[in-house]
Amino acid sequence: MSMSKAGIYDQLTSEYGEKFTAEAAKYAIDNVQVDWKKNALEKAKSYQETMSMSPSAIYDQLISEHGEKFTAEEAKYAVDNLK
Repeated sequence: MSMSKAGIYDQLTSEYGEKFTAEAAKYAIDNVQVDWKKNALEKAKSYQETMSMSPSAIYDQLISEHGEKFTAEEAKYAVDNLK
């Protein structure tokens, strides 16, 4: 599952998700070993392959508050490294 830092935090703290406290979720995020740029690239590849999205549309989806919530830097890396 290629999620962003914000996406994982939201999943951990959501009343519809794992229901962890904000403190517990922050601890988890701060201590997990994840390559966020790699996650963004994997998610971008998925959008490219399954939805035939353009690079700019993928970028917008990756950084969207209603989408994947990757940082601009992570999304740029992902789009720049699509084949």
